[in-house]
Amino acid sequence: MTQTASQPSFPNGALSRIRAQGAQLSPGLRRVADHVLTSADTVLHQTITELASSAGVSEATITRLCRRLNFAGFHAFKLALAADVMTRDPAPPTGEGFQAQAARLIHFTSQTLENTVQLLDPEVVNRVATQMARAPRVDLTGQGNSGLLAQYFANRLMRLGITAIVSTDPHVASVSISTVPRGGVVIGLSSSGSTIDTVQHLQLAQKHGHYTVAITHQARSPITRHASDVLFTAAQENPLSDSVLDTLISQALALELLYAALLPKRPEAHAMLRVTAESVVEKKY
Repeated sequence: MTQTASQPSFPNGALSRIRAQGAQLSPGLRRVADHVLTSADTVLHQTITELASSAGVSEATITRLCRRLNFAGFHAFKLALAADVMTRDPAPPTGEGFQAQAARLIHFTSQTLENTVQLLDPEVVNRVATQMARAPRVDLTGQGNSGLLAQYFANRLMRLGITAIVSTDPHVASVSISTVPRGGVVIGLSSSGSTIDTVQHLQLAQKHGHYTVAITHQARSPITRHASDVLFTAAQENPLSDSVLDTLISQALALELLYAALLPKRPEAHAMLRVTAESVVEKKY
C-alpha cells in the first residue's frame, strides 16, 4: 500500500519548531537556529539586521529560516518567540481572592508590556512619527476596544495641535477616510488584524494613496497587507489572563511610545500643550 506524503506538522512555538527541524537545516540556517536557542532573550530585542550580525549571516538567511519554520516573516517569528520566553518565566501567582487575582493580572500585564517593547521596531516607530508630524490630518479607525484606544489617541494628538479624526461608526469612518487630504495618515487598530471594517478602511486609504499604519499583534493577518508600516504588539491570549486588558495595555503602550517619538518632531508641541491645558482650567473646581 502506497503512503501519500503528508504536510509537515509544525509545533506552535518558535523554539519548538527550531528543535524539530534542527537536524535538517543547512549550515547557515543552523548557525542562526543555534544562536536563537542559546540567546532567545537577546534576540527578542534585536532587529533583523542585529540578529544577522550576531549570528554572522545575511538578513536573507534570517528570512529563509523564518520561512523554513513556516512563519510569514521575522516579526511573526518574534511574536512566537516572545510567547516561548513568556512561558519560561516563573509561574504566575496562584490562589483565590482579590489579592491573588490582582497579582495574576499584574504578572501577565507586565509580561505583555515587556514583550511589546521587544517587538516594536524603533526605526518603524520613528518613521511613523515623522509622517504624522508633517501630516495635514490623521485619521484613526478601530472597532470595539480598539476603537476606545483610537479615541484616546486622537485626544492626545489634538492637544499637540494635530488635526485628528476618529469615528467608531464604520460608515462615517469610510466617508472621513475618503476625504483625507494629500499627505494624510490613516492608522488602523486591530488586535487580531482581521476586523473587517478596519481592514477595509486601511484598504480604502491605501487606494487613495495615503500613508497607512496598522497596529496589531498578528503578523500574518489581512490588515498588514494594506499598511505602509506595521507596529506590532504582544497581546497574549492566555486563559489565565484578561485578554481584553492585554489588548488595551499593549496598544496603549505602542501609542504612548509613538507619542513620545512625535513630540520632538513638533517644535510647537509644548506651547500647544500649555494652550490646550489652559483651555480646560475653568472646567475644574
